[in-house]
Amino acid sequence: MRLITVIMFNKGIYNRPYLLLTFAVFFWSVNFIVGRAVRADVPPIALAFWRWAGASFIISFFAISHVKKDWDLIKKSWLILIFLAAVGIASFNTLAYTGLQLTIAINAFLMQSMMPVMIVMMSFILFQEKIHWFQAAGIIISLAGAMTIIVKGDLTLLSSLSINKGDILIFTAVVSYAGYSVMLRKRPAIHPLSFVFVTFVSGSLMLLPLYLWETFTGRPASFNGTTIMAVIYVMIFPSIISYLCFNRGVELAGANKAGLFLYMMPVFGSIMAIIFLGESFCWFHAAGIGLIGSGIMLATRRNL
Repeated sequence: MRLITVIMFNKGIYNRPYLLLTFAVFFWSVNFIVGRAVRADVPPIALAFWRWAGASFIISFFAISHVKKDWDLIKKSWLILIFLAAVGIASFNTLAYTGLQLTIAINAFLMQSMMPVMIVMMSFILFQEKIHWFQAAGIIISLAGAMTIIVKGDLTLLSSLSINKGDILIFTAVVSYAGYSVMLRKRPAIHPLSFVFVTFVSGSLMLLPLYLWETFTGRPASFNGTTIMAVIYVMIFPSIISYLCFNRGVELAGANKAGLFLYMMPVFGSIMAIIFLGESFCWFHAAGIGLIGSGIMLATRRNL
């Protein structure tokens, strides 16, 4: 758990939003690969429940002292904390894991590529947050890069896609997490560890009845060495580490800029496929990575 301490207390890292956001997105990218890999042995609600229940237990060792200090403000802010736990913890991951069992990977990535756009739209609708022309251009360029990688440079693939229940679930998950990202500005002024602990525990409790229903209606999880390692991974890295990094990144950079880094998911996914699955590095990888990088650089520039 040294990584948690480094992120929280190393000012060189904790005050660098773009580095934190890169960490968050990298671990989330691996999360989708892990979730897809164990889908036959660990059903979606079970994976989501044990992810957050385990993360709650682990983070409690770091967070309890802060929770005690923040308790009065936590009680006053219970409504927004419950809302953020519902949309960012319980709903998003459960819907995404379920959708991944019902749709093909390309559809899932295309749906997820809409999240930065949804964040910008919600920021404007809910808080009238203006978007500058260079930010809009950066979003469009990065979206083009993400789609280039996802469809492997062949836009004709888009015409053969069809919408199914899995796509609807993943799109709902995207809307849910976009809402979480935008509403983070309303989080109470409590310690980051207090915040993740309270939302993780709340999300776990929301998932508990659904997990019991899934288990006793014929889909119990099958735990073995591989699935246990997968669950431990999702407890720590895409949960504790990524959420600490992403929440701090949004705090420093704002939801609109933070959302842009989600376009790096297909970049990391492609790199991991090349390294671990033996796939070839193709022109569309280079083109997509170049477009995404250019779009993020453009949208995150302070003065234009």
